[in-house]
Amino acid sequence: MSKEIQGFSAPIYVTKPVFPTIEEVTAKLEDIWRAEWLTNNGPQHAMLEKELTEYLKVPYLNLFNNGTIALMVACQSLRLMGDVITTPFTFAATPHVLSWNNIRPIFCDIDPVTMNIDAEKIESMITPQTTAILAVHVFGTPCDVEKIQKVADKYGLRVVYDAAHAFGVEIDGKGIGNFGDISMLSFHATKLYHTVEGGALVHKDANLKERIDLLKNFGIKNEEEVVMPGINGKMNEVQAAIGRIMLGYVEKEREKRIALGKIYDEELGGVPGITLMPKVEEHVRLNHQYYVIRIDEEKFGRSRDYVYDHFKEYNVFARKYFHPLCSEYTCYRQLSSAAPGQLPVAEKVGREVLSMPMYGKLEAEDVRKICGILKSFQA
Repeated sequence: MSKEIQGFSAPIYVTKPVFPTIEEVTAKLEDIWRAEWLTNNGPQHAMLEKELTEYLKVPYLNLFNNGTIALMVACQSLRLMGDVITTPFTFAATPHVLSWNNIRPIFCDIDPVTMNIDAEKIESMITPQTTAILAVHVFGTPCDVEKIQKVADKYGLRVVYDAAHAFGVEIDGKGIGNFGDISMLSFHATKLYHTVEGGALVHKDANLKERIDLLKNFGIKNEEEVVMPGINGKMNEVQAAIGRIMLGYVEKEREKRIALGKIYDEELGGVPGITLMPKVEEHVRLNHQYYVIRIDEEKFGRSRDYVYDHFKEYNVFARKYFHPLCSEYTCYRQLSSAAPGQLPVAEKVGREVLSMPMYGKLEAEDVRKICGILKSFQA
């Protein structure tokens, strides 16, 4: 550990949940207790669904108990089968929902700048067995939605977006959930917006909304009819109530993270071997949920793993999102699309990427100190 730079007395983690006040939560719990309704489409659920639909600027929204169940149901609702082209650079849930639906994930390489699925390479991977594209808005940076849709339309494919990172992201003033056939949002506690645990599916189809609502409640149509094999994906009233409170925190938290991101830019911009978050065009509104860098070992003089390990000596706990690649998991590495050398960009990015501490309660001076520690590692 450097003698010039002291570590933090308390751990600095990659993120911290945003907490509402206990008074706000207590007031909402009192509403629930008065209604005597804990789950299954209660008043809090109905109000949150309406409020989120308006906030996210989407036609239809279905709430879920978590994002993974939501994405599993998305695949069921569109009757996907066969092969689905997706990215290896994502959280494990993305390919897992395909496997749970008896669908084979086909891994496509990623764009070297955005780290999203490379829209230019999708077409070459399409076969007669391909039924859809499952793309991820990695770290909240939108995919090339126009190119992906063009390819999908040409081959009659469905487009599903894992938008777990993209709450509140907009393109030309349109909510990110307006692109593709369906998008999943995650409301996990670590996200910019959360319902403690939770998620949603957003889309443009009234008939699809009805089908999804059946699928997430065991396929139950009424007291005497079960019309399809569904699952239990319902969001309960406590989750929904906290979600309603948290909507009031989103913009302030976003503004705090924008300010912290600017400090990271100032401190790390121009440092040899450090690549900052990808920039987007002015017509894209980001949520600034994450701040991610890439470390080129040859230019910086130290590897990403060196930085990750030595950060801990200073009580800084960054994360290697997303390493290893999903294609490197034992359950997927036997796929031909996961073979070593098939995904050169993703493999390179996976060795370089590091998610830095980013949350509203992080002080500006803490960010400067973290950057100073990082720069002290240069060889």
